[in-house]
Amino acid sequence: MASHSLSNAFPTVSVQHSPWHTVSAAQVTEFLQSDRATGLSSQQVAERLERYGPNELIETKGRSPLDIFMDQFKNIMLIMLIAVAVISAILDIREALALDQFIFPKDATAILVIVLLNGILGYVQESGAEKALAALKNLASSKVRVIRSGKTLDIDSKELVPGDLMLLEAGVKIPADGRILEAANLQVREAALTGESHAVNKEVEVQLPDNAPLGDRLNFVFSGTEVVQGRATVLVTETGMQTELGKIATALQEVEAEPTPLQKRMTQLGNVLVTGSLILVAIVVIGGTLYDRSLFTELVEVSLSMAVAVVPEGLPAVITVTLALGTQRMVRRNALIRKLQAVETLGSVTTICSDKTGTLTQNKMVVQAIGTAKHALRVTGEGYAPVGEFECRGQKIIANQEADLQKLLLACVLCNDAVLQKEQGQWAILGDPTEGALLAVAGKAGIRKAEQEQQFPRVAEFPFSSERKRMSVMVKHSSNGSAPYIMFTKGSPELTLERCTQIQMGSHVKPLTDAQRSHILKQNNQLASRGLRVLGFASKSLNELPLERSEDESENGLTWLGLVGMLDAPRPEVREAVAKCRSAGIRPIMITGDHQLTAQAIAENLGIVKPGDMVLTGQQLEELVDRELEAAVEDVSVYARVSPEHKLRIVRALQQRGHVVAMTGDGVNDAPALKQSDIGVAMGITGTDVSKEASDMVLLDDNFATIVSAVEEGRVVYTNIRRFIKYILGSNIGEVLTIAAAPLLGLGGVPLSPLQILWMNLVTDGLPALALAVEPGRPSLMKQPPKNPQESIFARGLGTYMIRIGVILAVVTIALMMWAYGYTEQVQGNGLDRDRWQTMVFTTLCLAQMGHAFAIRSSNQLMLQVNPFSNPFVLAAVGVTSLLQILLVYVEPLRNFFNTHYLSSTELLICVGFSSLIFVWIELEKLVINGFAALQHHAASSRK
Repeated sequence: MASHSLSNAFPTVSVQHSPWHTVSAAQVTEFLQSDRATGLSSQQVAERLERYGPNELIETKGRSPLDIFMDQFKNIMLIMLIAVAVISAILDIREALALDQFIFPKDATAILVIVLLNGILGYVQESGAEKALAALKNLASSKVRVIRSGKTLDIDSKELVPGDLMLLEAGVKIPADGRILEAANLQVREAALTGESHAVNKEVEVQLPDNAPLGDRLNFVFSGTEVVQGRATVLVTETGMQTELGKIATALQEVEAEPTPLQKRMTQLGNVLVTGSLILVAIVVIGGTLYDRSLFTELVEVSLSMAVAVVPEGLPAVITVTLALGTQRMVRRNALIRKLQAVETLGSVTTICSDKTGTLTQNKMVVQAIGTAKHALRVTGEGYAPVGEFECRGQKIIANQEADLQKLLLACVLCNDAVLQKEQGQWAILGDPTEGALLAVAGKAGIRKAEQEQQFPRVAEFPFSSERKRMSVMVKHSSNGSAPYIMFTKGSPELTLERCTQIQMGSHVKPLTDAQRSHILKQNNQLASRGLRVLGFASKSLNELPLERSEDESENGLTWLGLVGMLDAPRPEVREAVAKCRSAGIRPIMITGDHQLTAQAIAENLGIVKPGDMVLTGQQLEELVDRELEAAVEDVSVYARVSPEHKLRIVRALQQRGHVVAMTGDGVNDAPALKQSDIGVAMGITGTDVSKEASDMVLLDDNFATIVSAVEEGRVVYTNIRRFIKYILGSNIGEVLTIAAAPLLGLGGVPLSPLQILWMNLVTDGLPALALAVEPGRPSLMKQPPKNPQESIFARGLGTYMIRIGVILAVVTIALMMWAYGYTEQVQGNGLDRDRWQTMVFTTLCLAQMGHAFAIRSSNQLMLQVNPFSNPFVLAAVGVTSLLQILLVYVEPLRNFFNTHYLSSTELLICVGFSSLIFVWIELEKLVINGFAALQHHAASSRK
């Protein structure tokens, strides 16, 4: 992370090159030429405001709506369609002039309408307003209290400048970065910025290294965070874009959205189709002209039809609807998709980078271990529910039969400011999660706070202090006449133990020996090594309240009660989700702002890493250059104490190694990494507005398992996209080859007009393709590795399938076309239309696709083996499309518009017969492929 250099702020002042947090408060004041008593003068404020500008985030200019709309027409397939529409219109005008009558340019108009609709569709997908920076701005406080020229003023936060004295108190949003000069019990919630799940206790004078991560800068406060408790005087060091929040805004605006795997594949598909089409057009036009120059005009018309045929006009709409249907299914599984393209990208994810708190864990502190003089106890139960048991070496312990455990749990309840209550059937806390966990564990022994406070009312207290790292309360104990008061103390185990001279042994109090001290410290280290947050508890009987004595003097001669170790426990369903990731070839990675031991313990518990696996901290990561980090990311699955820049670097390093990365986050600090990742996943419950606006997907339940469910849906969507691309493009190849063959075979006229081709591509292909888009996923889908994000759209046999089926469709249709052409030549004298052969070709191609839609539902199962009602939409789409095609032949207004001709029942049956050959061919292919696979399996079994 780039540290704040003193010389960067005021280069005119001769200073050492040290970050703000590494020097004393007095030095910072001197460097900033401020006064700790009176603050800045009005002249200094004016000069610095002019020099540094207002304390606000500055937005860079993005693409305008017009730019976004115009970019839609840079697609190579749409460019080709526009060219076709222009040439078609020119030919219509030429014909109209020759006949001296108006001819409506149906083909050109229809093509331009399709082009415009595709452009609008693309614009709607891309034109979502960028609101992440606006959400960042909302974190800034509008007003702040400062000292200027010796006077206390409330000013607009935009007017803050380096050197200002800010006065902070509980509930205030901090509007700028600053060095703490004075503090009283100051606690700041920095989770949105650092990822740290607990409020941070701030200190004035503390020695910190240059590379201390944000979460460890205890003498510093940051813009966008919130004061939870206490008060402070803070000297502003950075404002606006120079704050840590400003750095995040800069990083957010510098991140450029990468095209998704689907977008890359669609670009590749367009290039291949257009290039192939132009080559084929050139062959037909040049070859035909060399054969007979009088055919040039006819060949141009053929070329226009070929160009329209090769472009799958309905494909963008089908893909958009498919992705939209995928988003609806995902919402039912608690995943809200904000950007349609993210649905397919999920299916290609190879790595999921997850935050710990609230995603992998419950975001609820749970007591898991208790250590008393007699027992080392394991505590069962989940969340804040006061339901669970106490166990020692597998044996159940009854809490009310153990006097020392009873007194320890009593201390947990009375030395506590939180409230545990049941809301709508769920246990929840009001107050600090750590104190809530203490109430829950006491509740497991039947000790309730409300009851105990009636028996032991609080009469005085020493609040928690970051210097003492302890909290003490004094309660009245009316049943004990000789010592009517008891003081209960909780805090750092080491510092609390230093104050103890006795130890609770069952129902007796005995002197604390050196051996017992060593045992307690060893026990504390063991619990901490498991990633538990450990608190020490002590008590002291009092004859009178220590009104005249200091806290340090009063908190002496304590009786040690025991240790309580707690953890933000893993979500129970996450372990299974991690295992599912592993079987699907997806690597889960934990990236957190929490401490290394905590992160490692949770990761091992969930199966993300094994004991002994490497954990990389933010400080270690800082020392790695990008090339070294790119090598490290292949082996490291846990990152602890990381900063916003680190998260961004990790995501980029993974992407450089070819991974498709899903990144979860809930805080402001996560926004740049969310935007950089292929799939940014924000938390719906605990997530900030900034993280949600920067994300592609929002988890409505903040659960890691939901991401895995979304990945499964993404794989289903991608499989179905490949299925209907095979379906649509196989048809288009058949159309192109059929059209190209007509002039080469000497048939008069073009077999298909551009308008008829548009009908096939949009309706005959489009409706069944939409039905194929909701084909249910196969059970084995999440037992396969993710598909290579760099793979071609034609990979894994899709390209050869399209060409093969396209050629077969063309052969069948050309055979029908030659027969129909000869047949209509013979019967035209009977008053029948000579051009009916073109309608027969049109009808055969359309009906052939219906059989194709049935057969392509499965790549290896015969249709007799597939339940036809597992996807009833295919049945409906085939029925509706077939009916519409029949209407084009037998309803006169439609016949006139689409230039079709009436077919006799015999001619229609012949079309149906030829078209059914495609279904038969695909089913025979499956038989051959399955038979060959069975032979290979049998041969392999025989060799074993």
